[in-house]
Amino acid sequence: MEAKSTREAIVRDLKKHAEHRYRKGAEVYFKEGIVLYGVRSNIVRKIAADFFRKIKKENKKTVFLLCEELLNSKYSEVKTIAFAWAYGLHKQYIPEDFQIFESWLKKYVSNWGSCDDFCRHAFGVFIYRYPKFLPSVFAWTNAKNRWLRRAASVITIYSLRKGAHLDFAFKIADALMLDEDYLVQNGCGWMLKDASIVFPSQVLSYVTRHKDEMSRRALRYAIERFTSEQRREVMATG
Repeated sequence: MEAKSTREAIVRDLKKHAEHRYRKGAEVYFKEGIVLYGVRSNIVRKIAADFFRKIKKENKKTVFLLCEELLNSKYSEVKTIAFAWAYGLHKQYIPEDFQIFESWLKKYVSNWGSCDDFCRHAFGVFIYRYPKFLPSVFAWTNAKNRWLRRAASVITIYSLRKGAHLDFAFKIADALMLDEDYLVQNGCGWMLKDASIVFPSQVLSYVTRHKDEMSRRALRYAIERFTSEQRREVMATG
């Protein structure tokens, strides 16, 4: 399947479903770094699935090249389709795919929506399956690129929901709890919040120990799933 013609067909479908008012609202919600046609997420997912049925018999290399063609678009909906296709091939991941996924993260992610979409699904599955790359993920905590730093937290969420990599999540939190970027703080807090689904006592113990060090923003996210009494106790002297 020819990459350019596939992208053009997808763009035509997206434009048919674009809503000006929805686009304006979504741009306010995402705040920065996003360019949209204004297509609702359920429709974007349907378009992704419809086209994936046409290409899923292609070999993985061909599909990844198609993904790269889509990722070159400035429009977030087109990138969402690329990440959905990459996730659709998750059973075929091999260790060498880390370099491809990391390059996509560095080159094509420019807002928190794309960061979270990619890292919670396709890249998150990869890291769960190949934890030997966790040291490479930790290196992102020192990156100048804010999306790499946010990704270091968000990419662990898939594993945490599977009951894995809690110690690594705490290591990430140690590294990022004082990060000055509010979107990185949000990602760190979100990681701890989702960790608390499977590991509530360990996360409560962690945030209680570190409540005087963590940013208030990250701390509030981290304790959202606890009882109101537990939240009050943590925030009292945090």
